[in-house]
Amino acid sequence: MSKKKTKQQATTLAEMTAPAGPGFWEATLAPLLEKRALAIAICLVVLACARIVASSAELSPTWDEPAHVACGLEYLAKHVYRYEPQHPPLARAMGALLPYLSGVRPEGLPNFNTEGVAIIYQGGHPAQTLALMRAGILVFFVMACAVIFLWAKRSFGNTVAVLAVALFTLVPTVLAHAGLATTDMGLTAGLTAAFFALLLWAETPTWKYSVLLGMATAFALLTKFTTLGYFPAAAIFALLAYVIVEKPGAAGLMPAARVRALPFALAVATGALTVWAGYFFSFGKVPETNLTVPAPELFDGIRFAMYHTSKGHAAYFMGEVRNTGWWYFFPVLLAVKTPLGWLALAIFGLAVAWGRRVRLAYWLPVAFSLGVLVPAMFSHVNIGLRHILPIFASLAILAAIGLARLLERGYTAKWAGPLAVALLAWIAISGIAHHPDYLSYFNELAGDRPERIVVDSDLDWGQNIVRLSRRLKELNATQVAFTDFNLRPKNLAFWPGLPPVQEINPLRPTEGWSAVSPSIWMLRQYGLNYRDPRVQPWFAYYRPVEKVGTLWLYYIPPGSSQRNQLGQ
Repeated sequence: MSKKKTKQQATTLAEMTAPAGPGFWEATLAPLLEKRALAIAICLVVLACARIVASSAELSPTWDEPAHVACGLEYLAKHVYRYEPQHPPLARAMGALLPYLSGVRPEGLPNFNTEGVAIIYQGGHPAQTLALMRAGILVFFVMACAVIFLWAKRSFGNTVAVLAVALFTLVPTVLAHAGLATTDMGLTAGLTAAFFALLLWAETPTWKYSVLLGMATAFALLTKFTTLGYFPAAAIFALLAYVIVEKPGAAGLMPAARVRALPFALAVATGALTVWAGYFFSFGKVPETNLTVPAPELFDGIRFAMYHTSKGHAAYFMGEVRNTGWWYFFPVLLAVKTPLGWLALAIFGLAVAWGRRVRLAYWLPVAFSLGVLVPAMFSHVNIGLRHILPIFASLAILAAIGLARLLERGYTAKWAGPLAVALLAWIAISGIAHHPDYLSYFNELAGDRPERIVVDSDLDWGQNIVRLSRRLKELNATQVAFTDFNLRPKNLAFWPGLPPVQEINPLRPTEGWSAVSPSIWMLRQYGLNYRDPRVQPWFAYYRPVEKVGTLWLYYIPPGSSQRNQLGQ
């Protein structure tokens, strides 16, 4: 073979294996994302808000919402905060703000759950009041998206920023809690903002960033007291990342600390003043102590939260009920309640970050994620993935890094582009297919019986009574045996319009229709928690006729011979 022919073959082979030219990503999509990043991100957030509003309109009050609105309305109308201090006032006040502006006022009942139900039904417009409560929380969702965009843009550019916002708005658990009048989305916005402010301050400790850090940290603390565990942990992990990557040594750390001492003091003072303002500059004694301090409600709330954490909370997980929790509770929930395609992108993003570990920016989303997850794994209160909701902010940035890298590799690796598109489609379809049931979303790993894994706010939280009412009307039901955590039969009859309701007797079937909550069942709160754990309610021995959302619907024919008293 001649040298000329060999050279021609080599040239032909090189032409065949070389990229044909810029693909759709390089030529069209990437430049568009870079040029129109903010506009695209805003459109994504608006679309997500529409999904949130549409889904929450289908949901009845969840178990925690009445208590939160009662405390928030007391705060706004009376400028006091006495009902229940375990949670700070900010998120609760946002949930109560629109009802307050519409004319809703406190009823003055002694129990905050009963007060909350009375507030929702006040004026005879419970659906409207509930919608107003939930609309106030959308502010926190928009804020969380904005902080994610700014953090990702500053560290990785416009493309990753847009992709991070897109991925954050595709998480069903995020959409679920953005549409409820609870505290978890407030924590997500506040904690993410506080960490981003910390990064800005650490890099440039000016008085402006010191004030921003103090206010952002106070904002987070005023949404939820878990900030006291998550924020310091995230800061410590970020500092460790800095030490590992930059290797400043003691000689570099000490001068940096001295330079930041006064700015840090300014941040602390700003934060303390902001928190005090959040409690209307109150001054008095902390209950059960002789301490007279500013914002006594704050210290009482922290004391209450610490007691709750040490005592624990009854929770069901994988066939067991405990008060002290499981260290693997939150990792397992992340694995089964996050779309698998989303998790794959986050893991790939983590691999990309490891490959670029000489840059500190790639470590910081990991530091934030660990700062949330690690303290939570030691918690005795395991009642929902919502308690680590802020982790999705940093994981969304990691997932966006992974997605951007896959799309970039599509130019040289034929499999990368189609894989990225397939994962995105899987994520989007997985969420849309579960609309409006984002709260009870589980991925394919959970199988068709997710109640075997977890219940409570991850599955059945009282949200399906509107749907139950609709289904019972279709069945022409004239009665139903049903128990809710907050709503009494007279409430249920008014809205959402259930037929006459009687409490479920767990040991004796009721003729006709019965709707069973898996959460109340698994937590043994149908009156059986005091009995031998081997005693099961009657519905453990029957097959439900159907599922209505997460509720199990049973039918016992009139005069049935199976109406036997069980367990006695």
